Amino acid sequence: MTDQFQLTDDQLAIQDMARRFTADRITPFAAEWDEKSHYPVDVWKAAGELGFGAIYVSEESGGIGLGRLEAALIMEAMAYGCPATSAYISIHNMAAWMIDRFGGAQIKARFLPDLVSMEKIASYCLTEPGSGSDAAALKTTARKDGDHYILNGTKQFISGAGVNDIYVCMVRTGEEKAKGISCLVIEKDTPGLSFGAPEKKLGWNASPTAQVIFEDCRVPAQNLVGAEGDGFRFAMAGLDGGRLNIGACSLGGAQRCLDEAIAYTKDRQQFGQPIADFQNTQFILADMATDLEAARALLYMAAAKVTANAPDKSRFSAMAKRLATDSGSKVVNDALQLFGGYGYLKDYPIERFWRDLRVHSILEGTNQVMRMIIGRDLLRQ
Repeated sequence: MTDQFQLTDDQLAIQDMARRFTADRITPFAAEWDEKSHYPVDVWKAAGELGFGAIYVSEESGGIGLGRLEAALIMEAMAYGCPATSAYISIHNMAAWMIDRFGGAQIKARFLPDLVSMEKIASYCLTEPGSGSDAAALKTTARKDGDHYILNGTKQFISGAGVNDIYVCMVRTGEEKAKGISCLVIEKDTPGLSFGAPEKKLGWNASPTAQVIFEDCRVPAQNLVGAEGDGFRFAMAGLDGGRLNIGACSLGGAQRCLDEAIAYTKDRQQFGQPIADFQNTQFILADMATDLEAARALLYMAAAKVTANAPDKSRFSAMAKRLATDSGSKVVNDALQLFGGYGYLKDYPIERFWRDLRVHSILEGTNQVMRMIIGRDLLRQ
C-alpha cells in the first residue's frame, strides 16, 4: 500500500535536480527579476539543457518523455524560487507538447528541436479581449489564401508576448463555435504580427504579458497543427496538464512561505519569547501545513490519472487546480500575517509570493470554471 504514496527513486532524483537548479539559478535572483520586470531567458536556456523545456514531449521528438507527476514535481520545485518563472516553463511545455502530440512529421521536425532545447521559447495564445472563460467564442480569423492563411484579430494576456520566438495560436477557420477553431504555429518575425505594450501587473513581473496582434498576417498553411477544426480539442487536451502545473506552482510558492514563516517565528521575539512558542502561532502553522499536504496529495493523484489517461482525469485536474491554488494563496496570506508588518515589506519574499500566486486562481481556467467542470462531471455519472 505504501508504494502508492511514495515517489519512486527516479521521481526523487528529478525533484532533487529541479530543487538544486532552483537554489542555484532562481531563488537568489527572483526578487530582482520581480523588481526590474526581468525575463530570465538565460535561465530558460540552462533549464532546457536539463530537459525542462520538453518534460512530456516524447523521446522520439527529443524530449524527456516523462509523466505529469514528474512535470508537477519540477514546477513545484522551481516555484519555490519564483512562481512566475516556473509557470512560464509550464506554458512553454504545453506549447511544445501540443506540436509533438498533434502535429505531423514535417511541422515537428521544423519546430521541436529548437523548442526542446529552449533555444527558442514558445507562447500559447488562446485568450482574447472578449473571450476568457468562454474560450470557444474566440474571434481571431484565419482565412485561407492559396498556400497561406491570412490572420486578423487580437490575443490578450499572452505570457512572453513580444519576447518569445514561437506562438502556438488558436484561430477561427470556420463559423461554428468550437468546431471552427484551428491551431497554427506562428514565428515572431512573420509580417503582420505585432505586440501590444507590456502590461503592468500586480505580480508575475518576471514574465512579460502583452497582446498579440494580427493585421493581415500571412502564415504558411503548412504551419497548421493537425487538421482544420481540431484546434479546440487540442486546446482542451492541453488544459488538464496546464492546470496540474499551475496548481504545482502554487504548492511550491506556498511551501516556501511556510518554511520562511517557521524560521521567522522561531527567531522573532515578543513578550520575552519567540512567537513560535505561542500556541496561536503553532495552530496557524499546523493548519498551513495540513492544507498544503492535502492539496499536494490530491494534485499528485490527479497527475497520475492524467498520465494514465483515466476517464475521470479532467474532473480530478479541476479539483486539484482549484484546491491547490486556493490553498496556496491562503497559506501565503497566513505567512504574511505571521510576519506582521515585515511581511508587507519587499525586504522579505512573502509579499512577492502573495502577489504572484493570486493570478493562479484565474489562469488555466478560473476556479469558478473548475467548479463548473467538477459539478457537471458529478451530475453526468
